[in-house]
Amino acid sequence: MEAQGGNRPSCGTICLKYLLFLFNSLFWLAGGAVLGVGVWTLMEKSDYISLLNSSFYSASAYILIVSGVIVIATGIIGCCATLNEMRALLIVYLVLLICIFLLEIIAGVLAYITYQELDDELRQNLKVTMQQKYQQPGEESVTLAVDKLQQEFKCCGSYNSSDWRDCAWIKKPDNKRLVPDSCCKSPGDLCGLRDHPSNIYKVEGGCIMKLEEFILSQLYILGAVGIGIAFLQLVGMMFTCCLYQNLKEDPY
Repeated sequence: MEAQGGNRPSCGTICLKYLLFLFNSLFWLAGGAVLGVGVWTLMEKSDYISLLNSSFYSASAYILIVSGVIVIATGIIGCCATLNEMRALLIVYLVLLICIFLLEIIAGVLAYITYQELDDELRQNLKVTMQQKYQQPGEESVTLAVDKLQQEFKCCGSYNSSDWRDCAWIKKPDNKRLVPDSCCKSPGDLCGLRDHPSNIYKVEGGCIMKLEEFILSQLYILGAVGIGIAFLQLVGMMFTCCLYQNLKEDPY
């Protein structure tokens, strides 16, 4: 009986293996979600990068993509270590979980600090960027970004539509528009000739407020994803330590 029992893993070891395998499946899904959010952010909202002097927006998207890849790779290592019951690989897996956990804490603190700086920069520079670069030669990316911003967020100007009065393009003698056509509720060629509230967006706080809300929502997504993965990691660390200890005590 002792010989037979010595050739089989204990019930606790088997349960821990299944639990850790289930954890890694969830970890893969979390990694895929992070990767997907990063790609979506970079592909769908990258136009706004040209409106920001800071590289925070693009950097946050790349951080999400890299984090997603690392999480998926870590999950694969965890599955290999669990299924093959390799204690050395379990240690590697545990170290990776701890490193990712610490990096998430650091990234969260930096994201909060950077947002405060980005908010100040946005308030200082967006109005100038719109007035000096819109529809100017070599600034096509800014023009497209401003038009998309005003249409997508239903706003006009940095603080309000009157900001366009000092725009270099609006002041040109051959231009009769009072605001860009993208300010119009129903965009069309030369619809910017009228700046009446019935024709254009008159949003309190302007596009700055809308862009601030969007960037803040991105940080909330980062935070929610980070908290979710951090919770999974704590559970994974616990299961990994227990499995390692069981394999050490029960080599069968």
